[in-house]
Amino acid sequence: MAISIRLDPDTNERLEQLAAQTGRSKSYYLRELIEGGLESLEDFYLADATMERVRKGSEKVLDAASVRAKFELGG
Repeated sequence: MAISIRLDPDTNERLEQLAAQTGRSKSYYLRELIEGGLESLEDFYLADATMERVRKGSEKVLDAASVRAKFELGG
C-alpha cells in the first residue's frame, strides 16, 4: 500500500544521504522505521489507555494475593 508523507528538509536530506551511501531506497528506510517503531508506539499508547481506565476504575485490577490464589501459586 502506498502512503505519502511530508518530511522537513533536514530529515529528507539525512534520509537521502543514507540512501545514497548505502545503495538502498528511502522507502526501504522509512519502512524499517515504521515497522520498528510501530511496536513501541503500540506498547506505549495501549499501556497508557489501560492505565487511564485503571485510574477511572473501569479496568479490573487484581492484587498479587488474588492472582496467586486464582492460579494456586505458593507465596
